[in-house]
Order: sequence, then C-alpha cells, then structure tokens
Amino acid sequence: MEIYDGSLDVCQIQNRWYNDVKDKNCGALITFVGIVREENGISALSFDIYEPLLKKWLDEWQKRANEQNARVLFAHSKGDVAVHTSSYIAGVLSPQRKVALRLINEFVEDFKANAPIWKYDVINGKRIYAKERSQAINGAGLLA
Repeated sequence: MEIYDGSLDVCQIQNRWYNDVKDKNCGALITFVGIVREENGISALSFDIYEPLLKKWLDEWQKRANEQNARVLFAHSKGDVAVHTSSYIAGVLSPQRKVALRLINEFVEDFKANAPIWKYDVINGKRIYAKERSQAINGAGLLA
C-alpha cells in the first residue's frame, strides 16, 4: 500500500513496480490508472483516507490474489489532486494474463464500492463532499 500527498507520479510508480517484479517469472503485470476528469467546474478532487481500514481491505485482497498465485499493487493520493492528473494506480502481477485481467477488473470495481477513501470536489478553492458520487461503506455509519 502506497499513499502519497497530492497527484501521483504515474511513470515513476509504474516503472518502479515493473523493475521490482520483472524478474519474478510472471507473465503479466496489468495496471489501471485513474485520472481526475474535468467536470462540474472542479479544479481538483480531494481525498481523505482511513489508513487502518484501507490496509485491512487491501490485506483481504492480497489473500484473495495469493490464492490465485497473484499479487496486487496499490497507490493512492490523499489531499488535493488536480484535474488531468492521477489519484489512483492499481496493479496485478500474475503468471497468467487471464488471471491478471480478471483480478484487476474485480479489484478496481471493489475499490470503487468498498475502499475507505472519501472524495471531495474542489470548486473555487473549497472542498465539497461528493456525496452523489460516493458509496456507503458497510458498517462505517457514513452516508446513512
């Protein structure tokens, strides 16, 4: 789990991940890069993260991936991330391409629905909770 302040350096993170795993005799490293879209007058998105709960969520995913001889990689921003920059990179390393492709899709979808990361729109320098684009987290008592 990698947490960064502000926008992610996509090239640095992806290149490091590749260099760290290229000799692990795996056939696939699939990555997904989330990019902040310009919409509804936002200049940025801002993120709050509850790291202990995120670590627990990610540990469960790591166990799931390990059962399929795969590994998940994860980087996310906290704080403000300007439009047209990245806030989120996920990766799956696997000996088999099909396993990596399936897991990256499942991982990204589950992240969107269940990861303990709260999103805010930044409009005219103000943080506004993005309730309509947020998911309730089971048991968190939020968005009830």
